[in-house]
Amino acid sequence: MNNSSIPVIAIDGPSASGKGTVAQLVADKLGYHYLDSGALYRIVALAALKRHIPWDNETALAEMTTSLKIEFKAADIFLNEENVSEQVRTEQMSQGASQVAIHPRVRQTLTKLQHSFRKSPGLVADGRDMATVIFPDAKTKIFLTASAEVRADRRYKQLLNKGLAADHAAILKDLKDRDARDKQRTVAPLQQASDAHLLETSQLNIEQAVDKAMNFIAQSA
Repeated sequence: MNNSSIPVIAIDGPSASGKGTVAQLVADKLGYHYLDSGALYRIVALAALKRHIPWDNETALAEMTTSLKIEFKAADIFLNEENVSEQVRTEQMSQGASQVAIHPRVRQTLTKLQHSFRKSPGLVADGRDMATVIFPDAKTKIFLTASAEVRADRRYKQLLNKGLAADHAAILKDLKDRDARDKQRTVAPLQQASDAHLLETSQLNIEQAVDKAMNFIAQSA
């Protein structure tokens, strides 16, 4: 079925920029479906860990990915019928996602799955290449970012609020390393689409960021 007429809001940006929270809230406001594309790569990283497949083994990762059964049910994520919502949200899986995402064959395998989320009445998709590669015909494209220091502060506080140990310096270094890896990969590097609105959130709270995103969407109507 040709679903190109179904509107897509594509929100890209670096790790810990807040794009996932903004995208989810925008989807709720619009009554649209939501795709957290980053979760797919976290799932691949987790599945590889469970099967003792190194994150740098592209061939084995690609073969494994074709056999995975991935489902999103409300706020829960299922891998082969196991609820892995908490497991995929760890810092380890965040790092793993960035490492498995550099492999072209893994990205190719996941592209068809991401396209399947485009359902009526519409989709809000967040990730690194939603506007540039997966949904280049998106009705509204937003590049949501913040400084590495601000993103590190947010991640640090988030971990502390969960009662987890956190090292601010290590988090900042990890974010900068991930930014470099995402921008420099040969396939679908992290970049702002030429027709995307820039949403800089360093000085904004979530509500303000959502309001700006909704204004961009209204402008595209």
